Amino acid sequence: MEGLVAMLRAAGDPTRLRLLFLLRQAELTVSELVEIVGQSQPRVSRHLKLLCGAGLIERFKEGSWVFYRAADDGRGAALGAALSQLAGGPQTDLKRLAEVREARAAEAAAYFKANAAEWGRIRALHAPEMEVEAAIVRHLGGQPIEHLLDAGTGTGRMLELLAPQVKRAVGVDVSPEMLAIARDRLMRSNLAHCQVRQGDTYRLPFPSGGALGGFDAVLFHQVLHYLDDPGAAVAEAARVMRSGGRLLIADFAQHDLEFLRQDFAHRRLGFSDREVQGWFAAAGLKAVASEAIAPRQGTEKLTVKIWVGQTRANARAEAA
Repeated sequence: MEGLVAMLRAAGDPTRLRLLFLLRQAELTVSELVEIVGQSQPRVSRHLKLLCGAGLIERFKEGSWVFYRAADDGRGAALGAALSQLAGGPQTDLKRLAEVREARAAEAAAYFKANAAEWGRIRALHAPEMEVEAAIVRHLGGQPIEHLLDAGTGTGRMLELLAPQVKRAVGVDVSPEMLAIARDRLMRSNLAHCQVRQGDTYRLPFPSGGALGGFDAVLFHQVLHYLDDPGAAVAEAARVMRSGGRLLIADFAQHDLEFLRQDFAHRRLGFSDREVQGWFAAAGLKAVASEAIAPRQGTEKLTVKIWVGQTRANARAEAA
């Protein structure tokens, strides 16, 4: 009861209601909120601190930037949804929010355009993305997904792809530029149940999973070949998984295209089944499926492999 009263007190201000409504539409920085509501930075920051303290919104850091987002779970999320539905938001706020989104989209598009040629060159080497994505959906779509983690989310395409099948999803990436593209993609597709965070795949910003909680699906899509220690990233993903959860890796089979190291910063030239199965075993996962997606005919082509591992329900109990 005291917690509910504290939340109602925190929300009981016209400006804080406006902020809560805006943060249910998008993740925003302080400077963006200042621009939208037309108030000073110190005043907006004080309002945000009160809303955070009451559990109605969340604060998270990306490099030198700080983003805010409405709580998406628990009583704070339920109350925020009810208040936003009852109070709505001023049309001027919505108009300025649209302008902020347009500015973000322009920045993301510029970065994407500057790097599109390199990404396109790599995509031309392997199986069509449509076939890879169909395989990912096939392997993860057989069961409902309560909470998905896309580790190394990049442009956020995997969140968009799997959004219809998940209740909640979060993408993690170390690059602010890629997060800007992903955030724009999610906003354009109106995927409010999906979000992105800056984070390191070796040190995920989430508590350990187990029988009582954690992610029931984790995805590494074309991420591990950039890492010095892919096995450590797999072990860290297993740490935050729910008992019985699934981990899917989509990456290249072993190859000898050395120019990918020189030109595109690939640390590893694909992986063997034995290598991936070794990571699974070390992380307490059982290999349950794999699939090879062959490239179109031609020279210097890459085979994409899908590997799926699953946490053993009693693995953590046995280790304890």
